Amino acid sequence: MTVLKIAIQKSGRLKDDSINLLKECGISINNSNNQLMAQASNFQLEVLYLRNSDIPGYVKDGVADIAIIGENTEIEKQTGINKLIPLGFSKCKVSIAVPKEVDFTGVEWLNSKSIATSYPNTLKAFLKENNIVAKIHEISGSVEIAPNVGIADCICDIVSTGSTLFKNGLKEVYQILESEAILVSNQNLSEEKKEILQRLIFRIKSVLSASNTKYVMLNAKKESLETICNLLPGIKSPTIMPLKEEGWYSVHSVINENKFWSVIDELGKAGAQGILVIPIEKIINFNDRYSKI
Repeated sequence: MTVLKIAIQKSGRLKDDSINLLKECGISINNSNNQLMAQASNFQLEVLYLRNSDIPGYVKDGVADIAIIGENTEIEKQTGINKLIPLGFSKCKVSIAVPKEVDFTGVEWLNSKSIATSYPNTLKAFLKENNIVAKIHEISGSVEIAPNVGIADCICDIVSTGSTLFKNGLKEVYQILESEAILVSNQNLSEEKKEILQRLIFRIKSVLSASNTKYVMLNAKKESLETICNLLPGIKSPTIMPLKEEGWYSVHSVINENKFWSVIDELGKAGAQGILVIPIEKIINFNDRYSKI
């Protein structure tokens, strides 16, 4: 039986979110602590737990068929593997950070400076793009301490909450790129593996679509329906059902998470009453099931 091999981070910020996503897709992974390989019991999927920096290379070489990695890692490694879909979690930035007391006037400040980083290729591309000449100190870990011990004038590193920078007396001054978890694949998958991958992406998109939306039910008078429906486009259009009380209707629809509160305010002004908001577990779109990879 053909099995699709997926690589995920064996430890760190991406691992838990990756495993949770597979679970939300209905995939049961038979794994235990310190296990480097695990088989799904109900899907043609095998999980490989690998070091994050090694994953792009393993996907390129075909050791793993697909992987969940940070987009920043693929940009740094420059392996040329296929980027399939963004996954919406583990968001971060790759940024320049300097000591708090430094008066950072702009990217030109970096000229002739020493910059410590774990992302030399990303930094080199940024410096070249901005015509900056600086010395790069490549460090594999604990980049934040470099200015404090005199190794570098500033750093280029991942920033999530900024708390690590604060603890080390640094401040973020310039964002190079934004990143989030992405699904990637080898460029030479067999047709059998492409079919399994297609089914997996279908499930992932169903989960991601639901995570960004809310299901809304409300009551409204007949004369308010047109205004309210214009505020609630839904997936196709709102569902409208008459209530027992004459002249009243129940309206059901879906709201995007980003527009939720602004739409709720407008619904109130339009005369909506008894608004009920429910989380959505999955949104199934069969166009995703049959889309080409």
